[in-house]
Amino acid sequence: MPAKKKGLYANIHAKQERIAHGSGEHMRKPGAPGAPGKEDFEKAAKTAKPKKDAH
Repeated sequence: MPAKKKGLYANIHAKQERIAHGSGEHMRKPGAPGAPGKEDFEKAAKTAKPKKDAH
């Protein structure tokens, strides 16, 4: 059984962590080739898990 792919926000968070630790990478500007578009964020929102309350 293949492993489940990580989502858009997990990939963004992972890249931000790498950048913070000095990887030399940079985030793409909105609209740049290869950058996630509006449709990608809308699709990710449909599959997002609901937040758990910390009560």
